[in-house]
Amino acid sequence: MENREDLKSILPYLPLVIRSSSLYWPPRVVEALKAMSEGPSHSRVDSGEVLWQAISDMRRSLSLSNTLLAPSASQGYAFLFDELIHDKESKRWFDEIIPAISGLLLRFPSLLEVHFQNADSVVSGIKTGLRLLNSQQAGIVFLSQELIGALLACAFFCLFPVSNRGAKDLPVINFDNLFASLYESYSESHESKIRCIMHYFERVCSSLPTGTVSFERKILPAEYHNSSTTSPEADIWSKSDVSLCAFKVHSSGLIEDQSNNALEVDFANKYLGGGALNRGCVQEEIRFMINPELIAGMLFLPRMDDNEAIEIVGAERFSCYTGYASSFRFAGNYIDKKAMDSFKRRRTRIVAIDALCAPKMRHFKDICLLREINKALSGFLNHRISWQHQNIFIDKGDNEIQLASNDIVSGLLHTETTAVGIFATNL
Repeated sequence: MENREDLKSILPYLPLVIRSSSLYWPPRVVEALKAMSEGPSHSRVDSGEVLWQAISDMRRSLSLSNTLLAPSASQGYAFLFDELIHDKESKRWFDEIIPAISGLLLRFPSLLEVHFQNADSVVSGIKTGLRLLNSQQAGIVFLSQELIGALLACAFFCLFPVSNRGAKDLPVINFDNLFASLYESYSESHESKIRCIMHYFERVCSSLPTGTVSFERKILPAEYHNSSTTSPEADIWSKSDVSLCAFKVHSSGLIEDQSNNALEVDFANKYLGGGALNRGCVQEEIRFMINPELIAGMLFLPRMDDNEAIEIVGAERFSCYTGYASSFRFAGNYIDKKAMDSFKRRRTRIVAIDALCAPKMRHFKDICLLREINKALSGFLNHRISWQHQNIFIDKGDNEIQLASNDIVSGLLHTETTAVGIFATNL
């Protein structure tokens, strides 16, 4: 186990230790999780304030400094559970949900061991184990929904090490800023973000999902640019005579409500998730709240470069919502009825592509237009040929790619295979 390169790359970013080919929690963390798994009569964790004390104690047992967390995180947990939500709901959380989350975390080491034992047999000849997918390193990771639940439980308890994440251009992963923002600048929209996360844990703790989610870093293949560049130059586009493939554009409705074959765009930050775990509450952040399994990618996917995109297949939707930005509201349970593919992934394909940040009129300069069209190509390009594992991405009838947009379609790309891209924006 300890000789696996994938495990070596991700282990510094996990709260577990390895010894004698086994992953485990330090003894004091096991003791704390066992007590919490048996309920407040054993752990005495019956309020947000005491929960944060337990989190802080576990972090100390992991030799993690609490000074690296948001200063107001403790007040945020206390505010939510001790003041904001009803006493009955709070009691249910400490009687049922916190024990279930703790039990899931106790299984985290064994879940991860099983993951690595199976990682080499998911697709013959393809690495699928959990690892850092660094910039300019194309690759794919397959995670079970149960393992993702354990990863998000780590984030909820703020147990991930954070001191070394900035050096690797990794986004935030713990929930400390999410809760600190609730206390520092309360809004109904921010409370609704947290309610989406709470609803996810309530669902997972009552019935563990059994599917799979894949996370892929996509990089423009060499055949799309010359040896001195990482993406096509303007003359490649202007001289191209490649025909468009068949496509459909859905110009109305919400992206997440489109048909099974739609390629759904996450209008992303270059750091996957953007402000999902902070104050953000627009398209990307909302998608990460109603499909919380997307958050798992923030653990191991560093910042995207201009010739890169991230595609996530299989993330389940758990919540309904209304509104947008300041009007965003959690609106209850959502049952995701999407069919599954042969890898037990829901037929939900989300591609994260980041636009230039506030370019204003500069956006219409050739260099900016070229950057944006190449970024779209990164996301919409079908990589099945370069990957040489067609069955991962293509199902029957997938030669016609459908593209979901929310309002304005202002441009069109083409590729040599079946993928088609559009620029779209939310108004």
